[in-house]
Amino acid sequence: MVKHNNVIEEAMKSLAATKEKVSTDPCRLKFHVTAPAFWINDPNGFSFFKGEYHLFYQHHPYSPEWGPMYWGHVKSKDLVHWEQLPIALAPDQEYDKDGCFSGSAIEKDGELYLMYTGNVWTGPDHDTDLKQVQCLAFSEDGVHFKKLLENPVIKEAPDGDVHPFHFRDPKVWKQGEFYYCILGSRTKSHIGQVLLYRSHDLIVWEFVNIAAKAEGNLGYMWECPDLFHLGGYDVLMMSPQGMEPEGNLYHNLHQAGYVLGSMDYDKGILSHGEFHLLDYGFDFYAPQTLTDDQGRRIMIAWMAMWESEMPEQSNSWAGAMTIPRELKMKKGKIFSTPVAELQQLRTDQVTYENIKISGEQSLDGISGEVFELEVAIDPKSAIQFGLKLRVGNQEETELLYDKDSGTLSLDRSVSGSGPTGVRSADIDLIDSMLKLHIFIDSSSVEVFVNGGEKVMTARIYPDKQSTGVTFFSDEQIEIIKVNKWGLSR
Repeated sequence: MVKHNNVIEEAMKSLAATKEKVSTDPCRLKFHVTAPAFWINDPNGFSFFKGEYHLFYQHHPYSPEWGPMYWGHVKSKDLVHWEQLPIALAPDQEYDKDGCFSGSAIEKDGELYLMYTGNVWTGPDHDTDLKQVQCLAFSEDGVHFKKLLENPVIKEAPDGDVHPFHFRDPKVWKQGEFYYCILGSRTKSHIGQVLLYRSHDLIVWEFVNIAAKAEGNLGYMWECPDLFHLGGYDVLMMSPQGMEPEGNLYHNLHQAGYVLGSMDYDKGILSHGEFHLLDYGFDFYAPQTLTDDQGRRIMIAWMAMWESEMPEQSNSWAGAMTIPRELKMKKGKIFSTPVAELQQLRTDQVTYENIKISGEQSLDGISGEVFELEVAIDPKSAIQFGLKLRVGNQEETELLYDKDSGTLSLDRSVSGSGPTGVRSADIDLIDSMLKLHIFIDSSSVEVFVNGGEKVMTARIYPDKQSTGVTFFSDEQIEIIKVNKWGLSR
């Protein structure tokens, strides 16, 4: 315990020495969760404990590049205002000395337990030379954690067609008399799958079965699984690595999505349907969910992508979380919408109704660097129409709807510095209208389409002065309504 505290203390000193520099970066996000400094990736341990939301994250507290993983930690009473807490987990034991990899949290007997993957490199090749085990830490106050003496609680992958080393990211929950956890895995011939375990006490675990396995183009590894019940379905959420592009789909290095089905807990098998993406943009990975005291299913994800260019690294930080999104089942699909609490940030509302637009046009008061926008557009006879965000200095991020193809495209080819490209999603107009709900932060855009039926997320890095918004169309369109709010930090 003393050693763990000392390792955390050293990491906290590293963050303290750099966070002032990071805070002055113009790209620094205003209302998204970030670390005080340096690298973050996957959300971990997303949970509701003693009346507060806790969010942990994969964190390297010594550089803005991925390195030996720690667990950073924030908490919130409202999913909007987050308090930075001390690092929760540090790699200090033989079984986790090269990283406390991703995992989840659960309350038991009034204490918060973290279940995570301990990682050890056994040679120079990080794809083949590794040993992964599953471990527990616990806390009475939800802030200071002790690792279990019994660790690791799952020492090795089960027998059968299961890769012996790629075996990680436990998501734990309670169902009836048992605790369950689902783990990301692959077969020995590199086909993605998930493993189901159960336990009476969180400490002694029994392998139940391979719960689901990739078929066709579903990748060589399923990372960061999550299993929960929503709207009559058992939902398996996971992040497949190695899917090949199909049409407009799967153009990121790795994907994140879900299947709907029914879990047979006795047999440990999930019967399920086809795979659906959770986000159609560029920067969304490793989503994790919780159920809160209102019974809502809330999701948060890493707002970045592996091997993507991150201009903020030059200013000693990298990566962020998406805004929290509420999940609901509608028409046999998951819809995701911004949590209602984000409305607390709204300031200075500007509203227009029934505005006709031809060509390209801006509206007074509809602009900004950090803002929220709701817009409903009736395209009438237009074939192509949309809007451009963060416009200025020959920069713009374009949202283009094409009626002929029925697609909405998010184009960041000239968004500023950083990565470029276009992502497109099939979108049907609702009552002949396109409805968009957009959140813009200093270096991000999140677009919720038609009530959250689809979402597109991207990191963008425009100049601070690029604040314009313009509407455009090839024929006259009508903006039925547009609301714009500034967002206070």
